[in-house]
Formats: sequence, structure tokens, C-alpha cells
Amino acid sequence: MLQGKLITLDEFTIMETRKFPQATGELSSLLREIAFAGKVINKQVRKAGLADILGQHGATNVQGEEQMKLDVIANDTLIHVLKTSNDCSGIASEENDEVLPYEDTHSANSKYIVLFDPLDGSSNIDVNASIGTIFSIYRRVSPTGKPCEEKDFLQPGNKLMAAGYIIYGSSTMMVYATKLGVNGFTLEPSIGEFCLSHPNMKCPENGKIYSINQGNWVKYNEGMKSYLNYCMEENKEEKRPYSHRYIGSMVGDMHRTLIKGGIFMYPADRSNANGKLRLQYECNPMAFIMEAAGGKASTGTQNILDVTPEKLHQRVPIFIGSKNMVDKALEIING
Repeated sequence: MLQGKLITLDEFTIMETRKFPQATGELSSLLREIAFAGKVINKQVRKAGLADILGQHGATNVQGEEQMKLDVIANDTLIHVLKTSNDCSGIASEENDEVLPYEDTHSANSKYIVLFDPLDGSSNIDVNASIGTIFSIYRRVSPTGKPCEEKDFLQPGNKLMAAGYIIYGSSTMMVYATKLGVNGFTLEPSIGEFCLSHPNMKCPENGKIYSINQGNWVKYNEGMKSYLNYCMEENKEEKRPYSHRYIGSMVGDMHRTLIKGGIFMYPADRSNANGKLRLQYECNPMAFIMEAAGGKASTGTQNILDVTPEKLHQRVPIFIGSKNMVDKALEIING
């Protein structure tokens, strides 16, 4: 950050683009458009308690989950903003069954596609806890000049160009990663701009917090139970027991883990043999961010970013956070 000067997201992305003479600026423009959608969603979130936009929408999404009214508003906002963009050829949303190609001429010539979870943690909406938007951007593999195809959205995370999230909490922040690193921007309400507040974010190699839905204990396998016992047992040399924190919103738990260190886990269990979180909408973007910040993300058996997706709404287990904590968890769980 320049001494005594706020750097807006627009300014920052322009400065980053100038580092690469061959860059066209499309990716930076797309990030700014996602940020604009985040501002619109943030406005709706902030007035939710004063308007008739709390509670259930009365429908279910493709996952069979009850949609909240704000889920639908956030989804529609992102679809509209990206459709009017000249930099996105199509989207896939956790709320929609299939991909949505944008078929106008400008969109068909765009190089990038976007996947998103429009409002992660929506079960927290009615209790005013942290919620957020998760997004990821890939370069399409189908030829430009035609509408994008489903195969554009079924790429492994190691092909990501950028990924990030917007968290609507006590302050609104946008955190995004490219291969250059991870940077965080806080929304300054007085000027309506995201301003650089957390440059070059790094996840500590060690932490003191583990995050998991421990209410599912009886459903976990013995390896998972062994690691949780390890987290809870006293060992002064290793500074255990760890503190248990679980918000129930991946964005909220991951934001804390990224800044303070720790480990976030959503393993497979008896009810969810393949895990519960979605590879393309939640796990890949968060894994990309965490690895760009020096952390680690695994399914328990392989690196998250190396998983080749077989279907749009595929689920996987996830262990993500501080590198040393993830390594120790995998060591114990896999025996």
C-alpha cells in the first residue's frame, strides 16, 4: 500500500496487469465486475432485516436444499452482471442444474468462464452470521466464437486462472488469488470502493484452531476420531488442546483460517460417503486461494487441485489450512 494512500481494487488490478505486457486486461476486468456484483449483494444483505428478503424462498436448488430468498437474489445478481460483461462466456452456479452459456457475439468471443456459489452459508442468514460469495475463473478450453460448453467447467483446479470470495461480515471483504499471490480488499462504505487492506496474504504454517462439525462425531471413521482426539488432548510442548471454532459457513471459517492459521475439515462420513462440499464451487476455489497463500488442501488422499471433476455438482471431502496442520491430520487419519 502506498504511504498514506488508499489503493482501490481497480487501481490494483490495473497495476498488476501492467506487469505483463501481453495481458489483455480481460481477467482484471472480470474481477472488477465480480466485485461490483458483490457490492450489490452486500447492499441487499445489509438491509435484509428491514425488508422482506429473509427466510426461505419456497423452492429447492439442484442439491435438494431449501433456497433462501437472498440465495436467489445473489444468484440472479451474479448472472445478470456477468451476462452484461464483455469478458465472460458463461457461468455455472451451485444453485443451477446446468451451465449457462451467454450466446451473444461478445460473450461467445470471451476467453473466460466463471463458476460461483452465490451465497455460501445461507443457513446463517436469519441469525445474522457471516455469509459470502465464492467464485472461480477458468480459461475456456472450447474454441472462442461459439457458446462455451460443459467441458469448460469441468477442469481441475490446477487450471484455475483466479479464485476468490467476498465475505459479508462485520466489514465486507473481497479476497482473491491469482498465481501472483493473494490479496484482500475491504469495502470502504464512504466511497463505495474495495480498497487494499491485506496485501500479499500468507497462511501461517501452524495454527491453534481446528474447525469441523463435531456434532457428526458418531458418523466419522476411526482415523478421523483419532485426529479429533489428538486435537483435544493436552500437550503443552505442542500447545494443545487446540481451540474448536465452527461457524457453519465455509467462507467464514476459511477467512479465519487464512488469516490466523488452523485447519478446516469436512470429511466423508456415513451420511456423505463422498463428502458434502462441492468440488467446483467451494473446494477448488478455496484450495487455490490457500495454496497461493502457502497453505495446503487435500481430499484426504490427493491434492484437491489435482482432482479431475466428473460432473458439475461433484462433492469431495476436504482438509484445508495451515500446511503443517494438514500434513499432521493426514498422517493420523490415514494411519
